[in-house]
Amino acid sequence: MDILAYTMEEILDPTNIIEGERFEFLLDIEVDEDDELYTEGGLEIRAIIAKKDSEISLANYFFIAKANEKLLDFALEDDEEEMILTFCKEHIATGE
Repeated sequence: MDILAYTMEEILDPTNIIEGERFEFLLDIEVDEDDELYTEGGLEIRAIIAKKDSEISLANYFFIAKANEKLLDFALEDDEEEMILTFCKEHIATGE
């Protein structure tokens, strides 16, 4: 799995119910055709990243088929989750 492009946006909580910061990443990913994640038209992952103090974690994620914007019922493997989290941490740290 390769990340081709991304967008990052801070999610604001005007009620202050959620402690810490939240970021939404929309990751345009590419997977091999023989991978079970492969979807005609491509895939995106919408990842919600939580940051409280110096702790950063992957709060939730969703797979989206780019062709029709449907949510897909897939789960990342542990190493893939770690790759996504590392990618997001780097971009939160740089603010890009």
